[in-house]
Amino acid sequence: MNNPKVVISLKRFLLIQQCPANWKNMDLYLFRDDAVAFYIGQSHLAFARVWEHLLSGFKGHSIMGRFVWCNWPTSMNFTVELLSSQFAQFDGICNDLNAAERQLIQESRPCFNVSLNSQPTPLPQTYLPPNAPFRRRRSLNMLLHEAERAVQAEDTKLWMQSME
Repeated sequence: MNNPKVVISLKRFLLIQQCPANWKNMDLYLFRDDAVAFYIGQSHLAFARVWEHLLSGFKGHSIMGRFVWCNWPTSMNFTVELLSSQFAQFDGICNDLNAAERQLIQESRPCFNVSLNSQPTPLPQTYLPPNAPFRRRRSLNMLLHEAERAVQAEDTKLWMQSME
């Protein structure tokens, strides 16, 4: 396996429509910002599960997806991590997806994981809770367009800095 971990901003994740081949073995996922983990989960294809959370958030079926859209556009800068439970970072755990997820939850104490998490981290006050009304109702296409513009601006800024 080339890379047992993928770390990508949500705005960049939103622009990837098909799961890259080298991400298909990633079975754990994490939503976070710079200071706190929001949610950790598992799926045989973590990339697809992250998309399910995002799409289900519009209808209120995913607390994490709802949280992302309630806090848009700030949430564009959240980080999505995809990991493989087969990687050695998990204290001797071998081929046990549930144990790897449990270890991640216990280490990170994410805000929205209730099971396996005796002390969830409180949601920072800078964010609206997932039951808040959407600030702006937009279509997924409009949000994707905003994410694309933000990525282009970020890339242009990085390019300009490299030219100095």
